[in-house]
Amino acid sequence: MPNNQARAIRLGHTLAFMALFGACGGAMADTQRLEADLRALFSEGGSLSIGDVSSAMLRSRLTAEDIVFEAHEGERLLIDRYIVSGDYDAPDEVTLEGIRIEDSLTALTLMSIERMVLGEPSRAVFPLHEELDPAEVRVGTLAIDGIVLELASELAEEIFFDTPLDTSQGRMTIDKLRGESLSHEAIGMLEISGVAGTFDELDELGSGSFTLASLRLEELTGIDSEGEEKLASLMLRDLVMETSELAGSLALFDVDGDFADGKGGVRVEGLRLDLARMIELAPEDERTELRMASNVLTGGSGELKLDAAFLGSWQEKGGHSVLISDSRIDIHDALGLLLDINLPVLLPPGVTPGDAFADMDWLQTATLLGGDIRLSLSNQGLFARLATLGAAMEGVTEAQYVEQARTQAQGFGMMFGPEVQAILVGLVDLLEGSAEHLDVRVTLPSESSMATYMNDPLGLPSKLSVKVETR
Repeated sequence: MPNNQARAIRLGHTLAFMALFGACGGAMADTQRLEADLRALFSEGGSLSIGDVSSAMLRSRLTAEDIVFEAHEGERLLIDRYIVSGDYDAPDEVTLEGIRIEDSLTALTLMSIERMVLGEPSRAVFPLHEELDPAEVRVGTLAIDGIVLELASELAEEIFFDTPLDTSQGRMTIDKLRGESLSHEAIGMLEISGVAGTFDELDELGSGSFTLASLRLEELTGIDSEGEEKLASLMLRDLVMETSELAGSLALFDVDGDFADGKGGVRVEGLRLDLARMIELAPEDERTELRMASNVLTGGSGELKLDAAFLGSWQEKGGHSVLISDSRIDIHDALGLLLDINLPVLLPPGVTPGDAFADMDWLQTATLLGGDIRLSLSNQGLFARLATLGAAMEGVTEAQYVEQARTQAQGFGMMFGPEVQAILVGLVDLLEGSAEHLDVRVTLPSESSMATYMNDPLGLPSKLSVKVETR
């Protein structure tokens, strides 16, 4: 019995040794594959050196260290560590640490990245020179930290090709970049945060700087086919720009482009433009007129503040659909504009609500089943300033200017009908200050078509029921 136990123990040791040897052999083979793939990656256009390639058997991790590629064009790529985690043929992660691209002549760093992590990539190393089926290039998740980019480089020109940044000089930093479901045809999600930059001669904006808290897009498809791109959503937060031609900020720009769920639109919040500063930078012979326009819009503050929303939704009711739009523009201390649309329609055959939002040409062939449109204008100081400016330019009193405007409104009404006259007279009431709000309500007939209105725009008021109110 003891002899049997001893034989069993020896057999166990032998099997463990064989398993360990096999694992080591597999790990050695994978290190060789990693080194070979990296050398193939940089096989053209320069020379490559790799400090060390090793494996961590228990953690299924391969590491190539101190990678240096000297390109014939004069650039040097350095990677402190290239790490492949998991099965080499189906990695869990590929991590690159300490990435730098330098000008080999001046040692100037053109771009640096602290860390890049590719989650569930389709390959451990993506070859640059090998013809790959685009379907083979996939990344489950992407995380990049600490990006620094010099804009005055050929590398930046390639990254920002066909944008104003491709010929600019300056520097850009990005704290984080995150992505999900990345392929040649679609991006599930991409977000950059903590962006800052300085630049010289950026197109028509001149020199200056900017910061951006975040920019996020979701469900971008069709990127492999020009003209077929579709974007479900885009959200920009806290953009601040200070240049020699523009000074302003934007708190939020939000686009909901996924019309498949029957709703979408655009929101703009906290747009601020420092008109006073921009006017000081304008040519001297243009400043007087620009100041007058600025005073009318801002009441003398020199700062334009705007919020806006253009939102729409789609509802199914019985045998027809209802298009509902809720849009507004609010220029602080100037005016507010609201547009509400409730439009029941019969869509053309084969047109879905998503199609309808994506392309409004369907309106020309749709049957309109009545509905109503409301336009509301509120005076927040703009019209009083317009009256003052108009009177000054005409060399008359404000009362005389308003009376002239009323006479002209009544004259146009005689030409285009009482509906148009009521709207124009309502605008004069805003100029005069006898009203602060103008509401125009339009009711469509029970059945009509957009083509009817488009073919005879001057006869439009007579085909609709128009009600005008001031208060």
